[in-house]
Amino acid sequence: MAELTQSRFGKKGWTPERIKDLSGRVYVVTGANTGAGFQATKILLRKGAEVVMLNRNESKSNQAIADLKDELGADAKVSFIQMGLGVLASVRRAAKEVINTVPRIDAMICNAAVAQVAQQVLTPDGFESQLGINHYGHFLLISLLFHQVEQAKGRIVVVGSEGYKMGLKTIQFADMNFDKNYHPNITYCHSKLAQIMTGYELQRRIKAANKEVQVYVCHPGASKTSLINKDAPLMTRIMFSLMAVSPMVQSAEKGSYPEVMCATEDGLKLQAYYGPTGRMNWVGPVGECNLEPFALDEKIAAKLWEVSESETGQKFEL
Repeated sequence: MAELTQSRFGKKGWTPERIKDLSGRVYVVTGANTGAGFQATKILLRKGAEVVMLNRNESKSNQAIADLKDELGADAKVSFIQMGLGVLASVRRAAKEVINTVPRIDAMICNAAVAQVAQQVLTPDGFESQLGINHYGHFLLISLLFHQVEQAKGRIVVVGSEGYKMGLKTIQFADMNFDKNYHPNITYCHSKLAQIMTGYELQRRIKAANKEVQVYVCHPGASKTSLINKDAPLMTRIMFSLMAVSPMVQSAEKGSYPEVMCATEDGLKLQAYYGPTGRMNWVGPVGECNLEPFALDEKIAAKLWEVSESETGQKFEL
């Protein structure tokens, strides 16, 4: 895969230097007040785009906007709509506000995530929290905003994780909440695999419906973000804090490159998986990574789609 990366983007891989002027384009980014989402927002704003952040925390979002305007200028086109991915009613309210106030969506970047939650936690809607936030929340949001993206002939970017290769490597339909076998990492990997499989299933359905929306799947590698937080097991926090000062982990800014690439770069393959291509895909030049065949299992993905529609109460109309 390194050869593929170098042939397409050169030895350094994809970098924001490739982005053309984005004036007039609008990007919706979930989880954009910190980490890779914040850095992606900054890159897009620097290129003249407008960014609408969908975040849970209002005070942190207002601070993020203030920081961006301080650095980029008061005329930076950045705004915030409150949304908690773990609450379906909140996702519906936010989507309605986006539809009513955002003129177009050139790309929606599904960046927000939670990881390594130490003990099983259920969302207000009764879902295991990592699956509820990472997968169901984004599934509902994409469904509700799909036609806005379609009108702009835009893109949907699914930010997955290398964790999809770990865990169960399939979807645990018999116990989606992991009531019997909860594990912080395995359950997280399950949620990210669900996101990734749904991204490829959406590609297939868009093609069948002859729609002009592109869906890309990527991962940030190992980046210095707040993904591993106080809810993670103590040993996980200790290990990641040690890794964060090593060459095995890159900056949040570099962690944002794959999602920004997928939102802006022309001519990318659809059924592909993008991110850092260096050691273990944790760091290194950004390009196309190896995609495990089980992530493309059409039968499992179709069943997951049906389950997701049922659990969210949302028929996904293309």
